[in-house]
Amino acid sequence: MRQCLRIAFAGMIGFAISHLMDWNYGVFYTVYPMFLLGLVPVFKPHVVRQFLGNACINVVEVSLVVGFTQHMPVVMTGLAFLLFYSRFRLMARGPLFLFGANGVLTLSILLHFASYPSRNLFDLLTNNVVASMLAVCIAALMYLLFPDAEGRKPPPAVDKPASLVRHQTLIGAITATLSFAVFQTLDLKDSLSAQMATILILFALGYPNARVSAVKRAIGALLGCNLAILIQLLLFTQSDHLLLVMLSYWIGLMLFARIHLLEGGGSGVGFGALTTLGILFGQYLGPNQDVFYAALYRFSSMSVAMVITLVVMAVLHRLLNASPMTRDTVS
Repeated sequence: MRQCLRIAFAGMIGFAISHLMDWNYGVFYTVYPMFLLGLVPVFKPHVVRQFLGNACINVVEVSLVVGFTQHMPVVMTGLAFLLFYSRFRLMARGPLFLFGANGVLTLSILLHFASYPSRNLFDLLTNNVVASMLAVCIAALMYLLFPDAEGRKPPPAVDKPASLVRHQTLIGAITATLSFAVFQTLDLKDSLSAQMATILILFALGYPNARVSAVKRAIGALLGCNLAILIQLLLFTQSDHLLLVMLSYWIGLMLFARIHLLEGGGSGVGFGALTTLGILFGQYLGPNQDVFYAALYRFSSMSVAMVITLVVMAVLHRLLNASPMTRDTVS
């Protein structure tokens, strides 16, 4: 219950602040607190350093890559692969999983948005840093208000063979780079949800686990979209009243946080529903936007993106297993 309250209140506070301040990229302010409180079982200085360190490094990386290679898409895609490779290697090795996972997610979004000339790069990067700092402050407040009843044990260390680390690193980096290239080529600047879905299922580190993750995420997205539509129908003409929206949003977050924790806290149905609701409320809730249309478009585009991602991962899985240097020795 305490962790459910932490996730729900954190998501609601991030949403409320971004709307009251009228900040752009509201999805950063709704999803980052969920990411920090939902996927990380403890809150300690090592976690804060990884989270904020990644945000600061992303500013430098995206500024240099976009600033120097925006007019050279092939070179920019190659640099994106190197950045993704470094993050997935950290994820595959384990100790800095949070730094790598957060880096993959934010780099994918930032590189995608920053590569469009119409976007204000300074505004994008500033909102990312501010949202990251705000997420840490909100998380600290939530742990102060709703502390754990007892201490948690750290997850056991996993010893992986070198070939498996290479396999998981390459399949993640190549798939993330292809996702970036496709969303650039087809000019899918309004398909943030689909892009995030292709990245989040890569957190499973490998094709066998990604298949299970994709099914769970699809179910979670469907639940999140349906609840967003139901909330809009219930509020109807009152959807511009922030207090009513916040209350409805908080109830939805509590429900999905409960599902998320009953699953064990991984990126499953509950977390998929949480992020779906966060994206819809953070990105598409406004006076001139329609959550109903956004929910339908999100689910359809996300489903197509995940199917294509799984096909790519299946092909890469088979190709990488052909060499003993990159063979998945576990599955």
